[in-house]
Amino acid sequence: MKYLSFFSLCCILLLSGCNKNNTDSNSVYIGGQINNPETDFVVFSRENETIDTLYLNAKNQFGKKFSNLESGIYTFNHPPESQIMYMEPGDSIMIYLNTMSFDESLNFSGRGAEKSNFLLDMFLKNQKNNDLILSYYKIEPSEFAQITDSIRSQRIKKLDRLTENKEFSEDFLKIARASIDYEYFDLRERYSFLIRKYRKKYANKIPANFNDYRTEIDFNNQQLQDYYVYTNLIDDYLRSRAIEFCTLEHDNHKECYNINSFRNIKRRIILIDSLSNIESLKNKFLDRLATQAIVSSETEPRIDSVLNLLEKIKYTNLQGAQELAEIQKSYLNGKSLNNLWASNTKGEEMNYSKIINRPTVTYAWSLYAPSHHRWQHNIIKDLKVKYPEVDFIGINVDKGEKEEWLRTIETFGYDKDYEYQITRRQPGRDTYKRYLNKVIFVDRHGTIVKGDVQFGSPEFEEEILEFLNQ
Repeated sequence: MKYLSFFSLCCILLLSGCNKNNTDSNSVYIGGQINNPETDFVVFSRENETIDTLYLNAKNQFGKKFSNLESGIYTFNHPPESQIMYMEPGDSIMIYLNTMSFDESLNFSGRGAEKSNFLLDMFLKNQKNNDLILSYYKIEPSEFAQITDSIRSQRIKKLDRLTENKEFSEDFLKIARASIDYEYFDLRERYSFLIRKYRKKYANKIPANFNDYRTEIDFNNQQLQDYYVYTNLIDDYLRSRAIEFCTLEHDNHKECYNINSFRNIKRRIILIDSLSNIESLKNKFLDRLATQAIVSSETEPRIDSVLNLLEKIKYTNLQGAQELAEIQKSYLNGKSLNNLWASNTKGEEMNYSKIINRPTVTYAWSLYAPSHHRWQHNIIKDLKVKYPEVDFIGINVDKGEKEEWLRTIETFGYDKDYEYQITRRQPGRDTYKRYLNKVIFVDRHGTIVKGDVQFGSPEFEEEILEFLNQ
């Protein structure tokens, strides 16, 4: 029934909206329907610039013809979720999705939709590989090489089959082939990192040509800067190269694998600043690395070192980094959280001295990062069973959005006794969203013991045990 009604919608919108303009090969028509919408609008953007915001009608439908869109990757956003799509002049694309299962239910149809569906399928397969990599890295390099070669071959064959039936533009084919290549590169990049850090007995078995693909990485690909596969590969490449540089320069190789260390982040900042000439792409990484460096700082001298480096490379958002640095000074080791305030699920405001009375791990989450907060809570659920002597407290950073916060807790069955929302704080949600990967270990007196732990890292549990044994 769902697909029948969607088919009817497609017919109505396509006939009324774009068949009038079949001769207009320069226009693009976009329409669709959203089941269980989270908001009453959708946003289309490219390279971090909003193209348009379309509002849903009473039937949760939307649609519009665009006259001057260039070919390329665009971002379709229905807050808090988003996904990429490929559009070029002459396309008439219908979008269907159910927010209860955003990526899995998302479907593109109409003229030109095959391109977006191919990239969506690549995304879903890539997500599965992200989970599998944690088991792949336990196998020998030669076997892993065969697996990645096979994955790449399967992707190429699928694209070849599509190309036999559809006349794709050369611009799209370049992006489709690049998506296959960069997924392949990233699998090898991540494997190399995990092997060298956790399976040193296999590290010497990595063939000399295993990372030869690095010479093919283009750090200045304007068309791919919104594409997650491309940016993920660059992110992982920067991490690996920073570690490799460190191991050549320093004897303490274990410390080189601390990706939150100032040494590691500094090297990555210098690398991306030198490798990419695309300001928007470069700033995307600099924003992330600057944030990571500041929020994982445990002393004021380290914060000052980060700011000095950013000033040296002429970082464009230095003022934002300085503001974040001032906030971070309240979260340094030895600082007390007792004067900070939060609201419980009953609507009662209290400071942390009333919330914390045992060894506690706090983590931040946001309504606007749904897959992230589900991932966080799944990990915490297991940790609560393993470490009953620790309180794991979720701090929602979406200040002022009480009803949405409570609804999310109810929808996903989060433990209401250990969920709080920040109150009485000046910075807005966007600032506190920078803390979504940060974990703070607090003693029973509300004093910070450790604040540079990465949520969900392989060392996470080791850090908890060390915290309990202090």
